[in-house]
Amino acid sequence: MGLRAMAGGYHTSSVIAEDQQTGVLGRRVFLETFGCQMNELDSELVRGHLMALGYQFTTDRDQADVVLLNTCSVREQAENKVRSRIGLIGVAKRQGSKVILGVIGCMAEREGVNLIRKYPQVDLMCGPGELDKLPMLLENVIMEQAVELADRVALQGNRTRRSATLTAAQDNLEMLDLSRAFDPDGAAAGGHSAYVRITRGCNKFCTYCVVPFTRGAEVHRPPDHIVDECRRLAQRGVIEITLLGQTVNHYVYTHGPAVSVDGQERPQIGPGGSAFRGSTGANGRAGQVTTSFAELLRRVHDEVPAIKRLRFVTSYARDFGDDILEVMAQCPRICRYLHLPVQSGSDRILKLMNRGYTLQEYLGLVDRARRILPDVCLAGDIIVGFPTETDEDFERTKALLRRLRFKNHFIFKYSPRPGTAAMSRLPDDVPTEVKRRRNHELLELQAQISAQVHGEYVGRTVDVFVEKIGQRRNTRSGGLAQAVHLGWERPRVQVSGRTTGDLITVFDVPEQMQAEDLIGRIIPVRITRSGPLILEGAPIRPPASKGDQPTATAGSASADGSSDFVR
Repeated sequence: MGLRAMAGGYHTSSVIAEDQQTGVLGRRVFLETFGCQMNELDSELVRGHLMALGYQFTTDRDQADVVLLNTCSVREQAENKVRSRIGLIGVAKRQGSKVILGVIGCMAEREGVNLIRKYPQVDLMCGPGELDKLPMLLENVIMEQAVELADRVALQGNRTRRSATLTAAQDNLEMLDLSRAFDPDGAAAGGHSAYVRITRGCNKFCTYCVVPFTRGAEVHRPPDHIVDECRRLAQRGVIEITLLGQTVNHYVYTHGPAVSVDGQERPQIGPGGSAFRGSTGANGRAGQVTTSFAELLRRVHDEVPAIKRLRFVTSYARDFGDDILEVMAQCPRICRYLHLPVQSGSDRILKLMNRGYTLQEYLGLVDRARRILPDVCLAGDIIVGFPTETDEDFERTKALLRRLRFKNHFIFKYSPRPGTAAMSRLPDDVPTEVKRRRNHELLELQAQISAQVHGEYVGRTVDVFVEKIGQRRNTRSGGLAQAVHLGWERPRVQVSGRTTGDLITVFDVPEQMQAEDLIGRIIPVRITRSGPLILEGAPIRPPASKGDQPTATAGSASADGSSDFVR
C-alpha cells in the first residue's frame, strides 16, 4: 500500500481560546500512513479517537501542531521513507518549529526506545498494540509532563506472548475498535467502504517476517463485537466491508474462557495449528463452543444484509478449509476473491521460510477453490532472492506462476529485516543484481499472464463498485485529455472501481450524470477492452435516479447486461 494523509480541518478562534486553557482542544494533527490495510484501519481509529478528544486534522504538514507517522516494518524501503520524514522534521525543529513528532505503528515497536535516542526530534512512540494510550502520550508531551522516557513511549515489548486469560483481563485495545467514530468524509469510496479488524497479530513466525514481533501474538475479537461493528457501519451508509487479519482463515473464537467481570466476552489469544488439524475448519475441545472463520463470514453476511459486498484479506494457505469455500459459494454477497500468498515455488525455500505447507498442498487449495467457486479470482505474493535461492528454485517459481494463472501477484525482492530468523540464521547471499533480474523476469511473466486473464473478460458484463474519480479523457482522441481541447468537445470523466473479483475497472461517466454521484455505487459495466492490470468498459444502462435500485450479487457477471445500478 502507499501512503495517505488523512483529511481534516482547522481550528476556529473559539477553539483557540479553549486550546489555551486545556492544551489539547484545537490542536491540528497531520497523520501519514505507510504500509498495509491494517495500518490504514489503525490510522482511521486513531483519527476518530483524537477528533473525539478535540484534536483537528489537516492535510498540510506545515500547518500541523502534531505530526504522526504510522509506520511499516515489512520492507526496508518503507522504513527509509519514515526516516526521511523524521529527518525533515528534525531540520524544521532546529529552525525553531515547535511541532510535536510521534512515530507510531510497527517501526516504533521494532526499533524500540533506540529510535527516540537516535532521533531526539521524536517526541513520542507508540506501538500498534498500544494505540489506546496515544492520547495520554500526546497530552504528556503537550503539557510538558513527559520528562522521563517512559512517559513518552508505549510499546508491547516482552508482553507480546501472554496467556489467553491474561489477555482477556488486560486487552484495552479492543475499546479502540468498539468506540470507532467512523467518518464518511475520510473513508474510501465516498464513505461507502470500510475495513473491520477480526484479528490482531500473528502466530506463524515465517522466518522473513517481523509481524509477530511488531504486532504481537494473534488476538481474536469476539464475533458479536465484529458483527455489531459491521452493523453500525452499514447504518452509516457502508455497503462494502473488508474483514482484516494477518491470517484471517485461522480466526477461531472459543466462547467461555475470556470474559470480563460483567460477563462480556473479551478478545483472546488464537489457538495453535493443532486446532485445525484433522478437519476442514477449526475445532474446539470437547464441550467447548467455538466460532470458526466460516461461521463468522456467514453471520456477517446473514445478519447485516445492508452490506452488499463482503471481502476478507489476507488468507493463509495452511489449514484453509472447505467450510470457508462452501460458505462463499452459498452466500452471494461474499466476493469471489482470494488473496493467497505463496512466496515461492520451491519446497526447499518454503521450508526455509517456515511457511508450513508444501507446493502440492498449496496447489491442492487452489484446485479446491476453483472447483467449489468456478468464478473465483485469485492473487498472491512472491518473494525473490530469498537466502540460498538458486536458479533452479527460481525456475520452479516461474513454472508455478504459469500453472496458477492468477490475476496478479505482488512481487518483492527479499529484504532482510532485523529481528527475524532469516536475518540471524541465513546469509543474504543472493546478489542484488540477481534479485533485481529475477524480480524483473517475474514481473514480465506475470504481466503476460495478467493480460491473458483480464482479456477473458472482454465482452462480459461485470458489476463494478465505484471507488474514485479518474482522469479526464478527450472524446475525440479517445486518450487522456490534453491541456487544450476544442471548445465544442466535452471532456469525458472516468471513474474507477473494482469487480467482485478485485479487478480494477474504469469507464466514462454517462453524459447525463456527475462523477460524484457514482462514487460508492455498484454499476453493471460491459467490458470492451483490457490491459495487464485493468479492464475498461461502458455502463450498460444509465440509472433514472439514485433511489429504488436493486441489490447486486457477489458473483454476478451476465452476458446480456440484465442487472441494474445498485446502491
